[in-house]
Amino acid sequence: MPRKTALEALERFRRDSAWSRQVLESLAGKNGLDARDTALASRLFYGVLQNLALCDYAIDRFAKGKLEPKVRDILRLGTYQLLFMDKIPASAAVDEAVKACRDLGYARASGLVNAVLRRIAGERGSIPPIPGAGTAEYLSVRYSHPKWLVAELMALRGYDGAEAVLRADNDLPPVFVQVNTCRTTEAELEKLLPLRRTSAGLVLDRSGDITGTEAFQKGLFYVQDPAAHAAVEAAELTAGMRVLDACAAPGGKSFAAAIAMGDVGSVTARDILAKKLALVARGAERLGLGCIRCEPGDARDIGGEEYDAVFADVPCSGLGVIRKKPDIRYRDPDDLTALPDLQAELLEAAAAAVKPGGRLVYSTCTWREAEDQGVTGPFLRAHGEFSKVTERTFWPDLDGTDGFYICRMDRAKRT
Repeated sequence: MPRKTALEALERFRRDSAWSRQVLESLAGKNGLDARDTALASRLFYGVLQNLALCDYAIDRFAKGKLEPKVRDILRLGTYQLLFMDKIPASAAVDEAVKACRDLGYARASGLVNAVLRRIAGERGSIPPIPGAGTAEYLSVRYSHPKWLVAELMALRGYDGAEAVLRADNDLPPVFVQVNTCRTTEAELEKLLPLRRTSAGLVLDRSGDITGTEAFQKGLFYVQDPAAHAAVEAAELTAGMRVLDACAAPGGKSFAAAIAMGDVGSVTARDILAKKLALVARGAERLGLGCIRCEPGDARDIGGEEYDAVFADVPCSGLGVIRKKPDIRYRDPDDLTALPDLQAELLEAAAAAVKPGGRLVYSTCTWREAEDQGVTGPFLRAHGEFSKVTERTFWPDLDGTDGFYICRMDRAKRT
C-alpha cells in the first residue's frame, strides 16, 4: 500500500501540478496508512520528486521510445529505490514495479519495466554516468533542478557553491526546535525530548508526528528554522514593545517575538488568510503567549498605527526551502517575475507602520537577489529616513539552515 500511495501521489502531482504535501496527506488518509506506512510512502514520493531528472536519465538509457506517463511513474519509483534505498532488495523493487504494472492495467508494459529496472539494478551502488561534468546541464540532471535555477545559483556561488546548495536541497531536512523560555529551559526540555545541539541550532532527533508528545502539548517548544528565528533576533526586541508581524502565518516569528519579550508587550499577528491565522492563534494558545493578537487583513493595508518593530516576511519564490518542499523547484520561472513588485509594495506598507526610532525587518525564504537585495536596495535609496543595520543571506550548505534573507532597517528618530 505505501508504494501504491506513492504512485497515486506521483500521478496526481504530474497531472494536476498539485502541492506535494496536500496530495500525500490526502492519499495517506484515503488509503488508511498507519504512521510507518505513511513514512515509507513519503520517502518514496518525495525521493522521486527530489531526483526526477536523474531517475528519468537512468530510465532513458535503457528504455527506447515514448513511455506512457503511468508506466514512467512506475519506473521512476523503482529506479529511485534502486539508486537510493539500499535496504530494499533489488529483486523486491523490480518485482513490486512489475506487479504494479499488472495491478494498474499495464500488463503489456511489465516486460519492459522488468528489463529496464534489472539493467539499472546491475549498476546498483553508483549514480549513472552523466555527460557534461562541470556544466549547468550536468548539475541540472545530477541534482534534478531546472536549468534556470542552476544558472541563477552559479551566478551567485560559482559551480562548486551551486553544487553544494543543490546537494543540500536533496538532503533530509532537520527538525529544528525553539524553546519556549516563558515556560521551560533547554535543559528541562532535553529531559523530555531527544535533542541534539548543532552549530545551526537545536535539532529533534526523532521522526514521525511530534504533536502527540507531552512537551508539545504543554507548549514547551515550537518548530522553527534557525534562519527564520534569526530574523526576530535581528530586531533586538525588549519587554514592552509593540510589534507587528505583517505576514504572520504560520506564526513562528510572532511566537519568537513574544517569547523574546517575555510575553510582556504586544504582538499583532496579521495575515490575509483567516484559515492560516487561526493556526497562529491556536499555536499562541498552546504556547501560553497572551500578548499575541491575531488580526486578519492585507499587509498592504495596515492602517495608521505605529509599532516599535515591524516584520515583513513577504511571499517569495521559496527556493530556500526546497529540501522541505521539493516540488518548489518545478515552479514556472515566469510566475516569479512579478514577485519583486509585490514584495516592494509590502515593504513600503510595512515601513509606514514603523514609528520614528523603530525597526523594520524584511525577510524571505529565498536566496534570489531579485527578491532580496533587489527589493531592499531600491527601498533604502528611496527612503533616506531608513538606514541598514544588518543584512545576511543564509545558505543550507554553509549554515545548515533554510536558504533565507534578512535585512534590518531602522527608522531615524524625530529631531
